[in-house]
Amino acid sequence: ENNGYSLGSEQDNQHTKITFSFDTDRVLVRINDLTVEKADEVVWVRGRIHTSRAKGKQCFLVLRQQQFNVQALVAVGDHASKQMVKFAANINKESIVDVEGIVRKVHQKIGGCTQQDVELHVQRIYVISLAEPRLPLQLDDAVRAEVEGEEEGRATVNQDTRLDNRVIDLRTCTSQAVFHLQSGICQLFRETLLHKGFVEIQTPKIISAPSEGGANVFTVSYFKSSAYLAQSPQLYKQMCICADFEKVFCIGPVFRAEDSNTHRHLTEFVGLDIEMAFNYHYHEVVDEIADTLVQIFKGLQERFQTEILTVNKQFPCEPFKFLEPTLRLEYREALAMLREAGVEMGDEDDLRYIHIYDTDFYILDKYPLAVRPFYTMPDPGNPKNSNSYDMFMRGEEILSGAQRIHDPELLTERAQHHGVDLEKIKAYIDSFRFGAPPHAGGGIGLERVTMLYLGLSNVRQTSMFPRDPKRLTP
Repeated sequence: ENNGYSLGSEQDNQHTKITFSFDTDRVLVRINDLTVEKADEVVWVRGRIHTSRAKGKQCFLVLRQQQFNVQALVAVGDHASKQMVKFAANINKESIVDVEGIVRKVHQKIGGCTQQDVELHVQRIYVISLAEPRLPLQLDDAVRAEVEGEEEGRATVNQDTRLDNRVIDLRTCTSQAVFHLQSGICQLFRETLLHKGFVEIQTPKIISAPSEGGANVFTVSYFKSSAYLAQSPQLYKQMCICADFEKVFCIGPVFRAEDSNTHRHLTEFVGLDIEMAFNYHYHEVVDEIADTLVQIFKGLQERFQTEILTVNKQFPCEPFKFLEPTLRLEYREALAMLREAGVEMGDEDDLRYIHIYDTDFYILDKYPLAVRPFYTMPDPGNPKNSNSYDMFMRGEEILSGAQRIHDPELLTERAQHHGVDLEKIKAYIDSFRFGAPPHAGGGIGLERVTMLYLGLSNVRQTSMFPRDPKRLTP
């Protein structure tokens, strides 16, 4: 019987070549397209064996493709022998198979599958790639809610086991949903800013001086000298503004050598960075960034409901709430509110979260100058404050930004105050000597936005291959 595939080998003196040919007329249907509209159609599907259960003269398979799955039935009859049922039942979990079958409408919904109204009656099945029989973790355990595991005494998978076997863990419906949604955040960020007239740029990640000052920087060997991995694209975004690009953004890796083993810190993450010139006040930029984030939140609600619901099954969470226009408080106002609520705070402390307004997204403005980087513009009305701001989701910071100093003399003075080596940032300071428009911007952490939008508890859940002080693999 010609099954549409042929496998052969050719041998010469040094190499064995494996050739693979296939029936190019065969159309593979996506599992999420298997609906009652396709009832009684004969289709080909490629998927992984998620589970298999033999019962007498029949075998039930669940075929999975990304976050979607469908039940398939192999039963002794016109199209299947006992041997075929036995063959199907013995295919290792996670193997990739091609299946020909008839789509059949079911009378009772299939609870464990995304395609609840149909099943596939298998006529032919071929193994495309066989998985090893012993898996490092079971996918059903990896998607089980912790509460369910505790109450029913069933297995769950801890974070280190997941990360050690990340390729398997990323196959779960939850992980698939998380990273499809994260891709959507990048897409919406890019779409929104391009629509607003921004230009996408790429900036160097190997730089001659720490971009933020301070010690939390990775030093790398650079031929006969040393260089650093960029803590942000900050300096280069500003140089583009000085080069008359007016409004720029970039998406790329950011490196922080912080020995922080918290739920929200990584040593490498993806930065969504914005910089723009303004006309009269830096709040023009604050409003533009806030609107960009609001457009992302709206887009996620409209386009990614399936993914949000999938994640919520394992990690229940209240829907993300935001106001229009976005709530903006000054740092001193927030400080006073916290003190009124009985929280002891110093004048320059990090603000802890307290829920007062009915929103999960807000802005804090006018931070103390002493806690901001050297290039932050002081507040002309109060030299102890700065024209800087942070943005928060569910009480945690996701963006830090400010108006930048565009006067080279003031910039030099502030850099010296922070102990920055002027020689190493000479090109940066010089870029402001030939006319620089007033400008501001900010940097957003992609993994934090994903984590907090979905109400997850650890940023490692939203970093595909996370890097922290204790993890360098896989």
